[in-house]
Amino acid sequence: VDLKEYCNEGAGGDETFCSFLNNEFAGLATGLDTFFLLFAGAVVFLMQAGFAMLCAGSVRQKNVKNIMLKNLLDACGGAIGFFFLGYGVSYGRSSKTTADTLFLGNDGFMLFEFEKGYDDFIFWFFQWAFAATAATIVAGTVAERCKMVAYFCYSIFLTAFVYPVVVHSTWASDGFLSAFNEANRFMDQGVIDFAGSGVVHLTGGATALIAAIVLGPRTGRFHDENGNRLSTPNEMPGHNAALQVLGTFILWFGWFGFNPGSALVANGAADVVGLCAVTTTIAAAAGCLSSMLTDSVIEYLATGEVSYDLAMAMNGTLGGLVGITAGCSVVKPWVALIIGLIAGWVYLGFSKLLVFLRIDDVVDAVPVHFANGIWGVIAVGLFSDPVLQEKAGYKITHVGWFNSPGDPGLLLIQLTQIAFILGWVSITMIPFFVVLRCCGLFRADPLEEEVGLDISHHKGPGYALDGPDKSALENFENSKHGNNVVFLPPPTNETQTAPAFVHPPTDAPNTYADSGYNSGTDQSA
Repeated sequence: VDLKEYCNEGAGGDETFCSFLNNEFAGLATGLDTFFLLFAGAVVFLMQAGFAMLCAGSVRQKNVKNIMLKNLLDACGGAIGFFFLGYGVSYGRSSKTTADTLFLGNDGFMLFEFEKGYDDFIFWFFQWAFAATAATIVAGTVAERCKMVAYFCYSIFLTAFVYPVVVHSTWASDGFLSAFNEANRFMDQGVIDFAGSGVVHLTGGATALIAAIVLGPRTGRFHDENGNRLSTPNEMPGHNAALQVLGTFILWFGWFGFNPGSALVANGAADVVGLCAVTTTIAAAAGCLSSMLTDSVIEYLATGEVSYDLAMAMNGTLGGLVGITAGCSVVKPWVALIIGLIAGWVYLGFSKLLVFLRIDDVVDAVPVHFANGIWGVIAVGLFSDPVLQEKAGYKITHVGWFNSPGDPGLLLIQLTQIAFILGWVSITMIPFFVVLRCCGLFRADPLEEEVGLDISHHKGPGYALDGPDKSALENFENSKHGNNVVFLPPPTNETQTAPAFVHPPTDAPNTYADSGYNSGTDQSA
């Protein structure tokens, strides 16, 4: 029996039975959507571990505990900030009946509105995972020289106010740029930033850039001990490439919650979710290859030698992921390949530019998130497909410029979002970081930086590298070899040779109790 046909109005189906079925299916769909967001949010939250591993591997070993704690505080400080203010600023609205466009939300603080019967707790959880991701972008940029108190204050401020205002403008139903503001869509369309190239990554990347400029570079990065500018910057490589690669893979995995999860529902959105997973994968792979291989070609042309830079491969991958985030649901897979290729070049070029400008970014978060956040938003304005755009829930008043050459409207909308984010982050975060610097709360003391923040801030190094006690080691060697073996240094020059054997001490104890064996005359040692 076709239950859909049976329960259609006028088909004569039993009303009680059909009502029961409708309620059951509605509950099943709600449960499925809730689990979908729970799983996607948990995967996004796992990105915190990815950022932690990437940052830990990228810093010197004397700063590992410090950067790990900062990543943990992003999640904790972000939860507190988003709970008290952030969610209400992002999505709160005291009146659901008016068509006013608001700059920020004005209800739902500390989830008080939930006590009135609003039951969408899972949406808060998912959005908090995004807020924590935006906050942790800055951790790697300011690593090895930023004080803990400054970082904790920043983490709360960003997730409680700065980031939520950007969220409200783009994703809330009454945001001035929102494609979901049915009453007052910007240019009758609204911005398309499906999973947050602009909202999350450009906001976090712009904050990281401002922090890096105000904070200044690490001691010895661009200047010697006398303050003279180095002709070639000091590289200061990270201490563990394995952690860097592990972090990159965890972040890539996390993006499958980030992008497909932004569909927000599983029921009825299978095509959109699947497309997001495919475009995310292709863009990441393309970004990796374009960044690494282009860097290798440049090196070959300059020196005649070829090497393959792991950092270029990892950050090119992340750049491709950031670049596809805004348009993962509205571009075709072959377009995702182009977006990823260009994202790799954008990362490479901006990374070189930062070094040229003497801006110190320990993990290259600014080229990955800031530069490719901009590129990802622009790419939608160029490539958005009208069929996919409509299927993803957007109007098609304006589509990608390459799909409608006479109408650059969507591109202008996307550029407007970029301008707003850059302006908003600048007017809030520049004074914030400058005040911290002027109050002496931002930059670690030079001596603390020199010995490492693990020792100066966290009661000891992150790695216990002390060997065994010297006297204990000598006793062990004596016990193991019966005190009959004498270790001689190797020959000091080519004319010397090592003795074939060494006579044991004349007073060496007998090794065995057998009366027929005298170890003092045994030459086998």
